Amino acid sequence: MKNTREPLVIAIAGGSGSGKTTVANSILNRVGPLRIAYLPHDAYYRDLSHLPEVQRREVNFDHPNSLESDLMLQHIMQLKRREPVDLPIYDFTIHTRTDRTLRVEPRPVILVEGILIFAEPELRKVFDVKIFVDTDADLRFIRRLQRDLIERGRSTENVISQYLSTVRPMHMDFVEPSKRYADVIIPEGGFNAVALDMVIARIEALLSAED
Repeated sequence: MKNTREPLVIAIAGGSGSGKTTVANSILNRVGPLRIAYLPHDAYYRDLSHLPEVQRREVNFDHPNSLESDLMLQHIMQLKRREPVDLPIYDFTIHTRTDRTLRVEPRPVILVEGILIFAEPELRKVFDVKIFVDTDADLRFIRRLQRDLIERGRSTENVISQYLSTVRPMHMDFVEPSKRYADVIIPEGGFNAVALDMVIARIEALLSAED
């Protein structure tokens, strides 16, 4: 018999470097990647290929307007209708969207992850479970610094400058206030095994009940 149940939409938010991706990967691994369609908000940064590279570097990437959230919403709705979507692939080293995409097939769970997803009212409406990963600012900065140096080819000076000019102010303006919309708050992200066990048990229970 064809499964007509609408997919369960789980959203994970939190500040940059909070451990959102670690939590998402834990859910993917334990619930099972064949049961989850994964949509990271980072994939939806607006295409800046029309701008010179110098101007791209000046864009505030920590403001909600830097992301094409309406496209993410469109993709979530397509997956809820059991239709596949083509996830954009963004190149963070040159601040632009590539011409490649990743096909994401519909699954029983849609897992959405991103810094600013709870700051978008239209996105919040489609989330069934909202998880906020809450981590101290010093740990978040250290993790962001390590990631940007290793994965994105940034300099230490560039990371610090960006953190002070946009990351921290936008966190205070948009990310931290959005915590009030969470159903579950996980302190210390993927290192909180007890909280992760409870969240995953709840997801499994919801899936079993709806099956």
